[in-house]
Amino acid sequence: MKVKYSSESIDDLQRVVEFVENRNSYAARRIAIDLQEGVDRLKNFPQIGLPVLKATEPEQLRDLYIGDYTVRYLITDEVIYILRIWHGKENEKNL
Repeated sequence: MKVKYSSESIDDLQRVVEFVENRNSYAARRIAIDLQEGVDRLKNFPQIGLPVLKATEPEQLRDLYIGDYTVRYLITDEVIYILRIWHGKENEKNL
């Protein structure tokens, strides 16, 4: 399967990395690598995230937890769309 990032998820990733980079550039690189490796696993195992139970189709909308971060994604027949990325201390409703 292919993975595609929404423009919002790209902005999210930049925001997360820049926030951490101001404090620790090594940690920011590590977070970026961990998130990318986690997303890459979805290509072979798209169902590894947990269904978003409040979604109308929870089997298609899922959350993948990578450390303290959540990657929300949508599974279609041929593409996995990365919708949003946030830290566990952020409120997803404010994204």
